[in-house]
Amino acid sequence: MLLGVDVGGTFTDAVLAVESGAVYTAKVPSTPGEQSRGVLEAVRAVLAKAETPSAESSPAGTPPAGTPPVTAPPARAQDVERFAHGMTVATNALLEFSEAHPPTRTALIATDGFTDIVELGRQARAHLYRLCQPHPAPLAPAELRFGAPERMTPEGPLRTLDPARARALVEELARHGPQAVAVALLHSYAHPEHERLLGELLAELLPDIHVSLSHELVGTFREYERAATTEVDAALSPLLASYLRRLRADAHALGLPAPAIMQSSGGLLDAEGAAAHAALTVLSGPAGGVRGALLLAELAGEPNVLCFDMGGTSCDVCLIEHGRVAETAAGVVAGRPLALAMLDIHTVGAGGGSIAWRDPGGALRVGPHSAGAYPGPACYGRGGKLPTVTDANLLLGRLPAASPLAGGLRLDPHAAERAIATLAEPLGLTTPRCAEGIVQVAEAEMLRALRAMTVERGIDPRSFALMPFGGAGPLHAAALARALGMRRILCPRASGVLCALGLAAAAPRRDAARTVMLAGDSLTPERLAHERAALLERARADLRAPTAQVLVRYDLRYRGQSFELTLAEEDLPPHHANEDGEQPDNHHLMPRAGPQPPHPDALRESFAHAHLQRYGYRDDGLEVELVTIRASALGANPTLSLTSAHTELPPGTAIDGPTICSLPESTLFVPPGWSGEVDTHGTLRLHDHGAPLDSGGPQ
Repeated sequence: MLLGVDVGGTFTDAVLAVESGAVYTAKVPSTPGEQSRGVLEAVRAVLAKAETPSAESSPAGTPPAGTPPVTAPPARAQDVERFAHGMTVATNALLEFSEAHPPTRTALIATDGFTDIVELGRQARAHLYRLCQPHPAPLAPAELRFGAPERMTPEGPLRTLDPARARALVEELARHGPQAVAVALLHSYAHPEHERLLGELLAELLPDIHVSLSHELVGTFREYERAATTEVDAALSPLLASYLRRLRADAHALGLPAPAIMQSSGGLLDAEGAAAHAALTVLSGPAGGVRGALLLAELAGEPNVLCFDMGGTSCDVCLIEHGRVAETAAGVVAGRPLALAMLDIHTVGAGGGSIAWRDPGGALRVGPHSAGAYPGPACYGRGGKLPTVTDANLLLGRLPAASPLAGGLRLDPHAAERAIATLAEPLGLTTPRCAEGIVQVAEAEMLRALRAMTVERGIDPRSFALMPFGGAGPLHAAALARALGMRRILCPRASGVLCALGLAAAAPRRDAARTVMLAGDSLTPERLAHERAALLERARADLRAPTAQVLVRYDLRYRGQSFELTLAEEDLPPHHANEDGEQPDNHHLMPRAGPQPPHPDALRESFAHAHLQRYGYRDDGLEVELVTIRASALGANPTLSLTSAHTELPPGTAIDGPTICSLPESTLFVPPGWSGEVDTHGTLRLHDHGAPLDSGGPQ
């Protein structure tokens, strides 16, 4: 059995997949003060459903006439083969950090003269139109920044770090009592000797504190981003290690295996690795949703899908193009750069629990603040008084008030109406009209995020299918699809817990990257093959399991440019030349064969073609520079069957709007003009026939 548990801002989701093909789901309120408690509650809930299957709790539901029921032995925690976990521990610590409440007492060792590199940052303002808004404060305060008497260049040491002076530096640092230390020296990505020396001394003199070395974590150039990432990793790792120790103990007591943790890159990492490098898990939860979306898109035969995950707190958008999700080598979380591999996900503060409010100019606004798990939306009956998107959907009839939510929550329409009325009055609106406005404003925010991932990148979304998931996503799918001119919707049966399903379906993964700076005569086939092989060997060794797949990406630029374009190796052509030694005109479209490294000429031509597509021009007179090589080793994907014919809506069920489809952990709103049917995997496939959208929902 495969178990996936995802912690969100409002709910914690669990999915249990058994050998028979049945998939059991559960959703319980999150416990922000102690996330592990909510995780164990979700595990117990999903195991209970699997032990006592019923028409409501089991995916068997009511089978079609003549269909034999799917039977499975009672599920026990001891039978779980793998426990995959996505959480928000690291993310929340970054979002809630303040100088008065830092995650941990963190010290930074940088090259002498560069100790303030994180505080100085880049010259870009934190906010374009707020001239006085500061950047986030460094996680290492000024009194805990130490300069190492060394200087490394890309070619080697300019000033060698003396072991005696290094020991004296570490002894001085120890007197300040840090809980974690980040070490980020200049050009350590190319020459890590000095960082290794400091790491050995820290392990000897301060064996009980966490140490993050930038060359082990990042391995690429750009000293500010590398130092900031290492500082984040050092500050968060002790917190995550403490959480995982508690979770492992609780899981062991229940009979579960140790949890494997989802990384921001979409692959699983063992608990020890996650505790050692917490920065790898900052986008843990959203990455699980992307993996779940990939699985369902593949089963549906849809290679191009625009996905959005609308939970209780936020909305995450990603794009599946040609059956793959783009990755990025860097991102920004809570205003802090992270120079690590992560899935390309765009997040906005629009969720079911997002609070509606009136700004000083009298306009209706929604989010980014959320009612969270406690007290939650007013309709949850937990003492919430502020109007939220969920309250508006309930008032508009999109949510069935009679159906309980996760944890047995009963929706209270009167509480929702009272909350929205408090906002409607100062806005001069009726309560129903205010509810419609809340939904429209929230959808406008999500629409901007969807356009940022498509239209703003030159991608026409009209040829894509829209896949909504998260507890609130299917309620808004039709309106967003129509606004983008999209005619197809794929709504998975497990849309409410798709992040947890993606965790159960994910493979282990390890990443390695190194800045090489190769151009001209130094970019030879032999050097390229050597650097690629070394990175793959490192990634495979870190995986500590049979390698089922390898991924290699190349960051290239015209020499003198500040930013790179990333090319995936599987998209690169082989090096074919005609009798005159020239590439054929269409060679950039020719598929590669086998896992061999590309020829440098194929890299150069593919980069020029990508540059032309992205920026509208290519310059064959400029030298192309290979900046960084990134390699990933992936283990085998677990076998996950979703072929059970027994669902709440059996395969072949016709759907015609207007209607509301109640799914196990979410609700799909189908307005007039949309119709479709349920496929063999339980996915609801809808098509837009052009009828006007009734935002008020069916009556």
